[in-house]
Amino acid sequence: MTLENKTTAQEGDLAQFIDPRGKKHIVELTENGRLQTNHGQIFYKDVIGTSWGSEVFSHLNKPFIMLQPSLHEIMLNTKRSTTVMYPKDVGFILVNMNISTGQTVIEAGTGSGALTTALCWAVGPTGQVFSYEAREPIQGLAKNNLEKVGYQDRVTFKNRDIAYGFDETGVDALFLDVPNPEDYMPVVRDALRPGGYFGSLLPTTNQVVRLLEALQAHDFAFIEVCENMLRYYKPVPGRLRPDDRMVAHTGFLVFARPIIRADIPSKEKQDA
Repeated sequence: MTLENKTTAQEGDLAQFIDPRGKKHIVELTENGRLQTNHGQIFYKDVIGTSWGSEVFSHLNKPFIMLQPSLHEIMLNTKRSTTVMYPKDVGFILVNMNISTGQTVIEAGTGSGALTTALCWAVGPTGQVFSYEAREPIQGLAKNNLEKVGYQDRVTFKNRDIAYGFDETGVDALFLDVPNPEDYMPVVRDALRPGGYFGSLLPTTNQVVRLLEALQAHDFAFIEVCENMLRYYKPVPGRLRPDDRMVAHTGFLVFARPIIRADIPSKEKQDA
């Protein structure tokens, strides 16, 4: 399976079928597979080789649109056992932490693997993601989710409490999605390269305050705290207005960069 851009649907690709009522179905295309819906069945052998964006029909002659799913759609449809990270936060994390092709990135904890998927997408085939999680059953679900999108070779899963430290050093970026990130600043500094990128997501202000104090105590600079709110609009020309619901507070994002402070020479050394 793959998220690579193609012009036509191929066996093994992830495909998104949108039914006449707008419901979205994300599936893996296999030669003998089929999608069963209230609007009829779609046999995958009939659509393999068809251009993405095409209208296809079920055996009941009901129209569907077949699209290649975006990373956004895949993340929202990730099978989960924990609260999934929202794409609005993930996109900002990738840009703000400068995560790009060929980089080495650490995340903890893994959760259901939504952020892991985005990190693997960003570092590309030449990069590597190391994902730490203390709860083995949860990490097992994440492994399955990464295999579904074909990114299992870009990530190394480690089932371990990060209080014992990270195996990697000199990494480009490190993200903590844990309730007490302030406890891990020494091991974070050991793993990050100087000037690298640190990020964390926290739901409450008191957690943020504790993290800010720890960041300052361990020589992190350029600290930022923010939250993202996303509001969609009804795309109807005659009555354009906001949707009735919006994705508001999902967490506080904290970013910082480790620096190396110069030793201030004593007055005796300056006079020598």
